[in-house]
Amino acid sequence: MATSIKKIVGASLIGTTIEWYDFFLYGSAAALVFNKLFFPESDPMTGTLLAFLTYAVGFVARPLGGLVFGHFGDRVGRKTLLVVSLLLMGAATFLIGLLPTHAAIGAAAPLLLTVLRLVQGFALGGEWGGAVLIVSEHGDSGRRGFWASWPQAGAPGGNLLATGVLAVLAAVQSEEAFLSWGWRVPFLLSGVLVLIGLWIRLSISESPVFQEAPKEAAPPIVTVLRHHRKDVLIAIGARLAENISFYLLTVFVITYAKAEKIDNSTVLNAVLIASAIHFATIPVWGALSDRLGRRPIYLAGAAGIGLWIFAFFPLVRTGSFLAITLAVTVGLLFHGMMYGPQAAFFAELFATRSRYTGVSIGAQLSAIVAGALAPVIAVALLKTYGSALPISVYLGIAALLTLFAVYKARETQGRDLAERIHA
Repeated sequence: MATSIKKIVGASLIGTTIEWYDFFLYGSAAALVFNKLFFPESDPMTGTLLAFLTYAVGFVARPLGGLVFGHFGDRVGRKTLLVVSLLLMGAATFLIGLLPTHAAIGAAAPLLLTVLRLVQGFALGGEWGGAVLIVSEHGDSGRRGFWASWPQAGAPGGNLLATGVLAVLAAVQSEEAFLSWGWRVPFLLSGVLVLIGLWIRLSISESPVFQEAPKEAAPPIVTVLRHHRKDVLIAIGARLAENISFYLLTVFVITYAKAEKIDNSTVLNAVLIASAIHFATIPVWGALSDRLGRRPIYLAGAAGIGLWIFAFFPLVRTGSFLAITLAVTVGLLFHGMMYGPQAAFFAELFATRSRYTGVSIGAQLSAIVAGALAPVIAVALLKTYGSALPISVYLGIAALLTLFAVYKARETQGRDLAERIHA
């Protein structure tokens, strides 16, 4: 039975919000507590660096998840794999909430933390491609940018939820209580959220475009490497500035604020407000790409973030709540200009029976060099130079690479996803 596009969008949005909540919760906890609980023998900045290295491990697993989920998603269907990814992510996050700390079991604690982070990354590597494709392949070409941008809003939605829960706990608990048991609450809450997401996802129908597409003899990865090499490279390049900027603006900013002796609640509340605005505006950028094209909106976002990052850190350094909120909000608006059109843009690059694989591989390979390393590189640069300027230069270079990649892409707006296109 066919499912309405609104129900498909709702199921994808709720599912991606829950999965991103799980994934971002780890990043926020890495900045706030994991350095103390799992790496207590290091100095504070080194402990934070080690915590972010375990954070980065999740990104390393994402291309493998993208390859495995992409293969079976292109063979079996989008819906089944989305259910599996949600279950994997929820189980790993729930178990993190039960983990003994370094004080209880020594070196085994960070080892177990790393294993569960790998499972999170593997699950998310398969989640993203399936969620954006099942919406893209249900919607019509005229409004695909708008509808497909809603699963993208799950990223700030998940960050909003994770940051909000942590902000509430930080506000109502002493630091001792938060370090003792309070940090576990958001991870255990994931179990309830996953059950809700699972119930919703099981109620939707498979993508009609996928069901009608003829099966291909070659494995999806072979088709991608044979016909879509340029498209994979475009996707990798397009994600550089988008991915790096997001993790600097929402994860590393917490560490930077701590280094500048700014209260945790100040920066958490600023990120909370900015994430709410980001969530609301991502579909606006997606809809605008239906009118003006994917490339113009994406290029404007890449150029904007490449310039804004040089104002971002000076604004945060003031310690003013209003200035920090402004810094993060404007940065995330530029990020949204890339992230909003991205789902439709990437989906329109690939043929149906290799689309899940192509989208996932392109996006997740970039996640290793961009999102995985962004907080690690930023912490290392801050520790080495004692200044945020090298971090701004780092993102500025990434923005130039993204501008080049998107400029070299063809405009995909309005493409019929049922076409058996090959690059």
